[in-house]
Amino acid sequence: MARQHSDTAHRRRRSGPTSPLVVDITRLGRRPGAMVPLHDTVPSPSRIGAELIAIEPGAPVELDLRVESVSEGVLVTGTVSAPTVGECGRCLTPVPGRVEVRLTELFAYPDSTTEATTEEDEVGHVVDNTIDLEQSIIDAVGLELPFSPVCQPDCPGLCPECGVPLAGQPGHHHDRIDPRWAKLADMLDPSRGEP
Repeated sequence: MARQHSDTAHRRRRSGPTSPLVVDITRLGRRPGAMVPLHDTVPSPSRIGAELIAIEPGAPVELDLRVESVSEGVLVTGTVSAPTVGECGRCLTPVPGRVEVRLTELFAYPDSTTEATTEEDEVGHVVDNTIDLEQSIIDAVGLELPFSPVCQPDCPGLCPECGVPLAGQPGHHHDRIDPRWAKLADMLDPSRGEP
């Protein structure tokens, strides 16, 4: 029952529309060592990933995290996983998959030494007793996903002549004629008939 309470009541702020990745840390307090587990599945608020492969908006994002109060802020550790969709960078066929990333992120308390001595984008920040995990997840997923995914490691890609996927047609080829002989080939083509 305590886990259910931490998964739902602790999960999101109740006032106004917020990202499903915003976590209310009011219950945690600023007592170093206080910890709350966060096990939840939420819809992705946006497309997260690379150009050819990503977590789509609304896809289920599974959070298996530990939210812990430390002297300078809130430390979030654990794993985040979600299904991905994309297309092969060689043959453009759909490439479904799954990504799982480890997350270790510090969110600095307002007026803490960490907040005062780091650049704005170096660490996350606790804002109105909430932390927003979205940018941390975007960064971690971006590093994990391939820049150019493939449907199989040896995908031959598309035929440069006609564009058909070569994986489905192993013997596919085109007879290529040297352009210098093309006119003569046209003259000798039996399908053209006699002049």
